[in-house]
Order: sequence, then structure tokens, then C-alpha cells
Amino acid sequence: MKQIDKKSRNSFCFGEDTLTVGLALQMAAGKVVGSIGPLATERIVKSRKIVDDIVSNHEIVYGINTGFGPLCTTIISEVDTKKLQLNLLKSHSVGVGDPISPGIAKLMMILKVHALAKGYSGIEMKTLERILWHINQDVIPVVPSQGSVGASGDLAPLAHLFLPLTGLGKVYYKGKVTEMAYLLNKLGMAPVELGAKEGLALINGTQFIAAHAVKVIERLQNCLDNADLIAAMNLEAMLGSVKTFSSELHDLRPYPGIIYVAERMRMLIGESEIVHSHKNCSRLQDPYSLRCIPQVHGASRNAWLHLKELLNIELNSVTDNPIILEDGRSISGGSFHGQPLAMALDYVTVAAAELGNIADRRIYLSLNDTIEGLPKLLMRETGLNSGFMIPQYTTAALVSENKSLCFPASADSIPTSLGQEDHVSMGSISGRKALMVIDNLEKILGIELFCAAQGFDFRKPLKSGGIIDACHRFVRQTIPFAESDHIMSEEMNKAIDLVKNKTLVTVSGNAAKKLKINLKNEQHELFGIY
Repeated sequence: MKQIDKKSRNSFCFGEDTLTVGLALQMAAGKVVGSIGPLATERIVKSRKIVDDIVSNHEIVYGINTGFGPLCTTIISEVDTKKLQLNLLKSHSVGVGDPISPGIAKLMMILKVHALAKGYSGIEMKTLERILWHINQDVIPVVPSQGSVGASGDLAPLAHLFLPLTGLGKVYYKGKVTEMAYLLNKLGMAPVELGAKEGLALINGTQFIAAHAVKVIERLQNCLDNADLIAAMNLEAMLGSVKTFSSELHDLRPYPGIIYVAERMRMLIGESEIVHSHKNCSRLQDPYSLRCIPQVHGASRNAWLHLKELLNIELNSVTDNPIILEDGRSISGGSFHGQPLAMALDYVTVAAAELGNIADRRIYLSLNDTIEGLPKLLMRETGLNSGFMIPQYTTAALVSENKSLCFPASADSIPTSLGQEDHVSMGSISGRKALMVIDNLEKILGIELFCAAQGFDFRKPLKSGGIIDACHRFVRQTIPFAESDHIMSEEMNKAIDLVKNKTLVTVSGNAAKKLKINLKNEQHELFGIY
């Protein structure tokens, strides 16, 4: 496939260019415009003609002129093939639960267009053009979050996603939920009439799982970057050793994520006056939550990297069934099975939970009065004041909740379709759970930032490296130093927002530029989103 120059991404050819996580996110944000180029159009038209020939020649091919699943032996007449496809969308639109975000639904459409535009699905150009209209006009289908078992495609969510093509279902339009039939009538547009195989091509695929994985990659990368920054601030507050980040140590166990984190920690702390102040202290070793930051954060980065590598394959794959080959043959297989992403998403869920686990341990450690210069519970006058005791209760609760979400959904399989689909991936649940854990992780990291900023103040007037000093100053613009007990929830939420909104990462990047510190080491592209 054609690679795109990273510096000139303003357009994308579905079915021709290589799709990445970054490009998918840029298209969903409207920063890159996707279209179907001439090469993809040629393949799409050719594939569609093969399907039409199969129907007119009365060849028996699964999903084109047969029923679905356990009804695969039921032959459908040529006159009923179109009704079969509409009935397929209707019968499979059985999702329940809260809707997924419009952003994830839009990503699903983007990923689906790219897969269909490769020309192995027998889709019609007019159908793809209508999906592109939905994407470009931000007419986003309402898709329930529950109902997919992650095999034979994400059937229920994809059925809801494409039901509006036929004039049915609901969509988000200009900030409101609207009946698609009403919107088409208002705009003077007709619904799409699906041809043979089109309904099946639309709902067979892993786009629900993959779209969730795209958001997991985006949000977990932000958490990983924040975790390093906040850990560095907390380490400085607790007079942790910088020796544990030495390249000589980590080169002897060269996992990419560990090397990357160790180097980031060295650059973040830099020429720290705080580090120099306790250079000859009597403490021989730090507790693991400080000493093993590269190993734990780095292991989570390795898990993130593994998912990204698999996802980049998935984003450029055909997950339809059956596929239509250029020579006219059709092959019915199982490329819709979500197992490859399901297992990796479960792995990343554990990785995200562990970031929260070690962050909670650092918070707990910082509350002890055994660390020189830090008062018990991070407040000078405790007894009358409870200090920062209770925020750690909150992180403990969130960590425990994350542990309960770490059971791998992919370890389960419940047969469906009267036994025809007797092993399923449950990857849709893996994706949803991963985002739930990341929701909690963002809160844990925000609370660690809240506590680390308090501890850092007790090291003044000494300074850390310029990046951490800049981050601390920025936190103090909205969250004051705590002298006594008060309602902390609003301040904690402000700190959480600094994590969620990528604000702290942006501040650190701006500070690095100003100080001419290059945070983008040779591993940066490996752990970036492009």
C-alpha cells in the first residue's frame, strides 16, 4: 500500500493509502479528508460486477443468495436478494446499552470505508459514497455499546451503524439525535437501496473492536506520557534516586519501553538541584514504586506498542466474509474473528491498570513521615487536619475497580448462531473494558499529580529540572498549596482534567523547547502515533 508523507497529511485515499492510528484520528477530527481514488474505484467496480454476475448466473454463494449463519443452506431467489440485505440490517440491529460516543462511531465508518474500498467485498460505489457523506457531514449513527460477541463481525453495532443508509435508525446531527428518515426527508435525499451481498459486507468486520482500539492507543499514550511526568515530580518530592535510571543499567535489559522511560526520566529531572541535594544521603535503595518506574511504566509501554503494531495491520486488512477475488472466486473464511485484537486489548487493559497501581503506591508512600522533609500526610499540622489521607482512599478504590475489570474478556466464549459460531472473541467487551480502565487511570494520575505538587512544594527553594518546575508552576496557577483541610474534590478534578486534556503533556513539551531539551529520543517515533 502507498505510504503517506507524515509532513503533508491533508488528504487520504481509501483503499490505496496506508491507514494508521494517527490518520484515522485526524480524519475523525476533520483534519484530513478521505476520498476514494481511481485505483480503488476500479477495484470496487470490478468486484461489484463479479457479485452481479454470480446473482445473474444463479451460482450459489454464501451471503449473496443464501441465508446467514445456520440458514446458510437456505437459497434466496434473485428477486429477493435485495430484500435479504435490508432484512439483515433490520434483524441484526439488536444492540442495547448506552450509545458509544459519536467519535468512536465515526471512526468505525472511517475504518469500514477503508476495508471495503480495497475491492474484495462487492460493495457498490453509491453505497460507499453515502458513507463518505455521513463522515464528511458529521451525520453520525447512534450505535448501542452492547451486543457484539466479536466474531462473525461486530454484527449488532455495525448493523446499527449502517441502518441509516436505508433511511432507518437514528443519527447525531448538529448536536441532536434525529430520526434518519426525518433527516433524509428534510434534506430531500433518498435512502440507499442495498444490492446483493452489501448488507453482509457492511456488518461483517471488526470495526467496533478496532475503533475502540484506536481510542485506547490515543488515550493510553497520553496516560503513559503523563505517568512519567507525574512520577518524576513525585520522585523529586520524595528525594528519590536518579541512579536507577542510568543507561548503563537498562542497556543490560534492553526492552524498548524500559529504555524509553529511563531516558525520559533522565531528561525530565535533568540538572536537578533537588537530586544534587541528597547525592550523599544514607538511603541505599528506594521502594519499588520509585526504583522500578522504568520497568513498570516501560512494560506498559511495551504492551501499548504491541497493540499499536497489531492495530496497524488490522486497519489495513479486509475483514469481510466472503471475500471476492479478482478472478471471480469467492472464499468464505473467518477474517471477521476479533481474536487478534481481543487478546491484545486485554493485555493493554492490564498494562493500564498497572500504571494506576504503581501511581497509587507512590501516593501512599508520599504520605508517610519517614521521608526527610515531607510532613505526615503532606500537611504541616495534622491531627486537627487529615491532610492528604483521603485522596489515597479514592485511588485505592479506583485501583481495586480496575483490578476487577482486568479479567480477560477474550478468555471467554459463548457459542451463538445455533452452534455455527461456536467460538467467539468477545473482543468488543475487551475494547470497552480497556476504555473503562483508562477512565479510572486518568483519575488516579490526576490525584497523584495533586499530591505530588503538594510534596514538591516542600523542596523549595531548590529546583528540579526545568521541565518539572514548569509543570509544577502550571499546576499552581489553578490548584493552590494546601495549608489546612478543605473540600478537595474540585481541585482533584482540575488535576484530573490536566491529565485528560493533555494539558500537562503540552506544558512539558513547551518547556522542553524553551530549554532546548530534546524529549524526542531515537525511540520516540516507535512510541508515537502517526
